[in-house]
Amino acid sequence: MKQRGQKHVVLGVTGSIAAYKSPDIVRRFSDVGWRVSVIMTEAATKFITPLTLASVCRQPVYRDMFDDQGKAWRIDHVSLAQDADAVLIAPATADIIAKIACGLADDLLTCTVLATRAPVFIAPAMNEGMYGNAFVKDNIRKLKKAGIHLIGPDKGSMACGSEGEGRLTAPDKIVNKIRRRLA
Repeated sequence: MKQRGQKHVVLGVTGSIAAYKSPDIVRRFSDVGWRVSVIMTEAATKFITPLTLASVCRQPVYRDMFDDQGKAWRIDHVSLAQDADAVLIAPATADIIAKIACGLADDLLTCTVLATRAPVFIAPAMNEGMYGNAFVKDNIRKLKKAGIHLIGPDKGSMACGSEGEGRLTAPDKIVNKIRRRLA
């Protein structure tokens, strides 16, 4: 439950090796008094466990659009979207960027993004070849035109062994940018 004056961020975690940085993002928001609700895509669970994120945010992690968890009266994507002061997707894969750019709503995270009126922030993380792809660049232009805020990516070494633009921006920079935007 959101306390009076407390900010609430919905963090979407997608299937990128950079998902291992998600607990640090949660912790940094928690350290400044924000409440964090986490939505994981199925692919994200291949990189980090829901239990890890639930332990850090101290509440259940949302994964399944149709899992009512005994609360059939509450529609998760609508209630999360309405309660959010911000929605952040970090890491954001080329897949999630394409889905949102095309208005697709085939899972809990994309439905929440489409349903929210809160500012949406996307922190891309992918191989530099993928990030430089014309389709990805076009989708990013669509997101910006729709008012979605991009954070990064940074240049540097990546898990695949290459160097270039596509590295997830550092968690402290992500959190600080959102805090400044909502101040």
